[in-house]
Amino acid sequence: MSKQAASLPVLDLTADTPCCPPLAQRRVPAEAAAVLAPAFKALGDPVRLQLMSMIASAEGGEACVCDLTPAFDLTGPTISHHLRTLREAGLVDAERRGTWVYYRARPVILRQLAALLTVEPAADA
Repeated sequence: MSKQAASLPVLDLTADTPCCPPLAQRRVPAEAAAVLAPAFKALGDPVRLQLMSMIASAEGGEACVCDLTPAFDLTGPTISHHLRTLREAGLVDAERRGTWVYYRARPVILRQLAALLTVEPAADA
């Protein structure tokens, strides 16, 4: 599925401006939905959501897989699978340094997702 989304050049997920208005204001265009859905799907798993949180909140903006793995009662290959899913969804970047891989959140994409889910308070609230 991530290959399908990657082949749609309609949206620039690296842009710092929202891709589309919040879904509470206007219908999400089909092209935008096709590109953003893999990221939401990747975050739909509890382990991946926790991993994303750990990476995004890590001191220095990055987390080593050596620090992520012990936080779960899962095997190393399972954690690697979840991290690969986050990477393929465009949520994190990875950099190998020696024997370890370091992960860094992609804040622009996270802002795109957050902007889509933004709900403005009602005027009478």
